[in-house]
Amino acid sequence: MRITAHITTTASIVTLIGCLGFAPGIASADEGADIAKGKELSFNRKKGNCLACHQIEGGSLAGNIGPPLVAMKARFPDYDKLRAQISDARTNNPNTIMIPFGPHAVLSGSEIDLVTKFIYTL
Repeated sequence: MRITAHITTTASIVTLIGCLGFAPGIASADEGADIAKGKELSFNRKKGNCLACHQIEGGSLAGNIGPPLVAMKARFPDYDKLRAQISDARTNNPNTIMIPFGPHAVLSGSEIDLVTKFIYTL
């Protein structure tokens, strides 16, 4: 009886983990690579250059003009709004000093996607 209870409990835990989406998937490796590329772009002084204005964990010589980039999922529960903010912050605040990365072609659409994926993890 003891062995049966153990097997049943183990099977229940495995099923629960699978239902909650904690099972590793093939996309997770691609997602990790995209996040790494996004971080590289964000820290690149000739591309995203987020560190010129924002404090970001792991970055050096961070600026303090913009807010620290922390708790981004709480601040931007809607991923698409964060992407829009990174692409062109003037949409929400016409007086912003943030560079309109998309309209000024500083970053391509795919580069904005990568930066957004990284920033959303902070």
